[in-house]
Amino acid sequence: MTFKRTIIASVIIAATASFAFAGSHGGNPAVKARKAHMQLYAHNLGILGAMAKGETEYSADAASAAANNLVALANMSGMSYWAPGTSNAELGEETRALPAIWEAGSKAGEIAGQLREGAAALAAVAGNGQEALGPALGPVGGACAACHKDYRQSNN
Repeated sequence: MTFKRTIIASVIIAATASFAFAGSHGGNPAVKARKAHMQLYAHNLGILGAMAKGETEYSADAASAAANNLVALANMSGMSYWAPGTSNAELGEETRALPAIWEAGSKAGEIAGQLREGAAALAAVAGNGQEALGPALGPVGGACAACHKDYRQSNN
């Protein structure tokens, strides 16, 4: 339990520091904070994905730590940086967030719930070997893809 608390505290400190840094270096601080949050997702998913594909050596400790980081990130409140008025319609190229995320009928909250569930299920098996990672990563990646498909402007 102490290990889990350390990981959660580390994620919160990193996100807080990112938000403070973003506010002092130009650009919209909410956009910078959510980009930092997404980078933390990408970093931890990269660790797990590389292990699942056999690109890096599997480590139960590292896999569990990365999966627990995803749980912490998925459960963090993003209310301060997923704020109305911070879409690409208002801020242009500073962000790829589409206004639809804040519109009535948005499924973003539902997708976030799927991400939380997927991350928790992944954390429950991440220490059980390389073969457990791939299937458990699927729902996490699916939630990420679903949100990006509907609520993030494409690079194309």
